[in-house]
Amino acid sequence: MAETVKLLLNGEWVTSEATETVPVYNPSDGTEIAATPLCGASEIDRVVQSAADAFPEWANTPAVDRARVMFRLVALMETHFEELAQIVTRENGKTIEDARGEIRRGIEVAEFACGAPALLMGDSLENIAQGIDCDTIRQPLGVSVGITPFNFPSMVPMWTLPIALVCGNTYVLKPSERVPLSAIRIGELLAEAGLPPGVFNIAHGGKDAVDALLAHPEVKTISFVGSTPVARYVYETATRNGKRVQSAGGAKNYLIVLPDADLDSTVAAVMGSAYGCAGERCMAGSVLVCAEGAGDRFLEPLSEIAREFRVGPTDRDPGVDMGPVVTKTHLHRIHQHIENGLQEGAELIVDGRDVQVEETPHGFYLGATIFDRVKPQMSIAREEIFGPVLSTMHTDDLSEAIARCNASGYGNAAVLFTSSGGAARKFRHEVNAGMVGINIGVPAPMAFFPFSGWNNSFFGDLHVQGAEGISFFTRQKVTISRWIDTKRQFF
Repeated sequence: MAETVKLLLNGEWVTSEATETVPVYNPSDGTEIAATPLCGASEIDRVVQSAADAFPEWANTPAVDRARVMFRLVALMETHFEELAQIVTRENGKTIEDARGEIRRGIEVAEFACGAPALLMGDSLENIAQGIDCDTIRQPLGVSVGITPFNFPSMVPMWTLPIALVCGNTYVLKPSERVPLSAIRIGELLAEAGLPPGVFNIAHGGKDAVDALLAHPEVKTISFVGSTPVARYVYETATRNGKRVQSAGGAKNYLIVLPDADLDSTVAAVMGSAYGCAGERCMAGSVLVCAEGAGDRFLEPLSEIAREFRVGPTDRDPGVDMGPVVTKTHLHRIHQHIENGLQEGAELIVDGRDVQVEETPHGFYLGATIFDRVKPQMSIAREEIFGPVLSTMHTDDLSEAIARCNASGYGNAAVLFTSSGGAARKFRHEVNAGMVGINIGVPAPMAFFPFSGWNNSFFGDLHVQGAEGISFFTRQKVTISRWIDTKRQFF
C-alpha cells in the first residue's frame, strides 16, 4: 500500500487524521506511488493557525533577513535541481526537459524575491504642503494561501510563495491532491534554508479543504490556479469572505500563422506550444489559425512531425518527445473531446489515440492529435481540452483570424507567426489577450513581469510575479507628518 503523505504544521511533518485518501499515480506506468489525505475543516484550521501564530515575528523580521532565506533556497534548489525535476516527472508525467524548465522558472521567482529590500521600498516627498512631509511603507497582510494545480507541481507554488514570504507574510500551500510530492520537497528545502517553523505550512485535501481555506478568518490572501469554473468559484467565494484574491483560470490560446512566416521555426514553435507538457498547461497553443492560405504551406509538415512524435515513459526514457497525461480519468476526458470533434464534423488528420507504448501498457498515453476544418462553433474550438490536441481553422485574412481569437472568451495567450512588422503591430494592438507572442510559441513571461491573463482566464486585479506580485502581498500605509519647531515658535 502506498504511503500517505503528511502535513507540514509548525515545522513538523504530521500524519493526517483524515480517513479518506486520493491515490497519487506515476502516469508513465499507472502504478500508485503515494496517497494524499483529504483533510477536513478542523485540520485546515490547525494548519492556518500555525501560520497565523508565526506571522507577527516573521513580519517584524528585517526584509534583508527574509531575502537571505531566499538566497539560500535558490542555492539549495540549484544543488537539488535534477532531483526536483525527477520528482515532477515521476508524479506528473512530463518529459525530463519540460520538468527541468519548470524547476528553472520556479527558481527565477525565488531569485526575483531575493531583491526584497529594494522591491519593498516605499515613496516619500518632502513639503507636500508647507512644513508637511508624506511617505509610504509596505506592510504584509498575514496568512497567505496558495491552491495549486497538477500540471506544474513545482513552478506554480513557486510563483507566489517566495514573494509572499519575503513580503513578510506566512504561507499555507494546498497542492493538488494528484501531485503532492514536489510541494513536500519544497517544504523540506525551505526548512533547510532556515525558514522559521510555522512560516510555511502544507495542507492537503479536495473541495472541503479549499472551502475551509476560503472561509477561514485568519486567511488574508488566496492565490489559485486551475480551471475557469473553479477559478471563478474561488474568486467569488473568497472575496465574499473578505480575502484579497488572484485566481487564474483556463485558456483557449490561438496561434495564428501567416504565409510569410519562417517554415522551420514556426513548425517547431507550434509543436512545442501544442504538445509540450502533453498540452496540460494554460499556455498551450490549442487552436491553429492558418490565415491567407498558410495551411497549404504549414499543415503537412506539421502533421508529418506529429505522426512521428515519440510518446513513452518519461521516468525511464529521457529521449521521448512527449509523456503521458496525469491520470486515466483525464485521459478518458480527452478521448471524449476527440469523439465530440468527430461528431461535430471536424476532420481528424492525426489520431493520437492509436499510440501504443509496449513497455508500459498501463500508462496514461495519448499521441499528438490534429483536427482540421474546425469551425468556431465546435466544442473543440471553444472548450479547454488540456491535452495534446490541436484544432486547425482557416481564415481569409488576419483580421478574421484576430476576430476568431477574440471571440473565444478566454484571454491568456495569443501568438502570431509572421515576417511582417505591420501585421505584428496590428495583432499586438487588436488581440484580446494578456500575453502576446510574436514568433514565440509560448509567451510565458519571466519572473520580473506579470503572468497577465485576461477575461475568463483570470479573476482579480493583481497578477502573479513581478511588481504586481509585490503589490498583491503587501498593503501601503501613508504617513503625513508635521513637526512644530517649538524653539523657533517661542524664542
